[in-house]
Amino acid sequence: MSAAVRRVALEPAYLLHHYAYRDSSRILELLTHGHGRVSVFAAASRRAGSALPALLQPFTPLLVSWSGRGEAGRLTGAERREGPPGLPAARLMSGFYLNELLIRLLPRQDPHAGLFEAYERVLAALGDPGGEPARALRLFEKRLLEELGYGLELGRDVVHDRELAADRCYRYGLESGPVEVDGVAEGTLIFSGASLLSLGREELAEARSLGDARRLLRAALDACLEGRGLRTREVMTAMRSRRGAGPGD
Repeated sequence: MSAAVRRVALEPAYLLHHYAYRDSSRILELLTHGHGRVSVFAAASRRAGSALPALLQPFTPLLVSWSGRGEAGRLTGAERREGPPGLPAARLMSGFYLNELLIRLLPRQDPHAGLFEAYERVLAALGDPGGEPARALRLFEKRLLEELGYGLELGRDVVHDRELAADRCYRYGLESGPVEVDGVAEGTLIFSGASLLSLGREELAEARSLGDARRLLRAALDACLEGRGLRTREVMTAMRSRRGAGPGD
């Protein structure tokens, strides 16, 4: 007996990526509020006269409808909804970085409503000229790790079983957590207790704590990626080499 047709109507979503399919169609990778990451087939979405190409753009808040059996579906409707207005040109690469992380790390059909809401918050911060893009990116990375089941221990020394001290230094084991360092601290994953506590409280108000958070979260995400590089990182590195680091790196 064939599986029943599933119909989803007016689901809040964002387009993460799309692939051309045959002459005039596309495969869409969507992040949705209630269904996680899903793939849908958009028939004739590249055909002349279709309104979909202008609507189906990254960082545009959408309501999408689809139907189908199994993992993939067929797009039956899409419209814009209220939400973050989009990203300025200077912040687009940061947005594409977030999308690539989600495509690489988030399994399909695995709902994460909290992660969807965190994605909306980071888009709003990236779109705000007065916002703090670097801080917003770090907090999203932290939430992504938590949703994937790889949340960081940011409150206790895992060997001595005591609370972190702001004035101490810790070596961070990605599979275990922080351990206080006695004497001279050497290595790449050495952090002050103040920085770890700041990340745990999601403050990151100082340059040092923000820089330490970037190092730690990147190492944790690289472990999840298992050696697979990110194209957006390569592009951003090339851009920085030409004009210096941007505020959203």
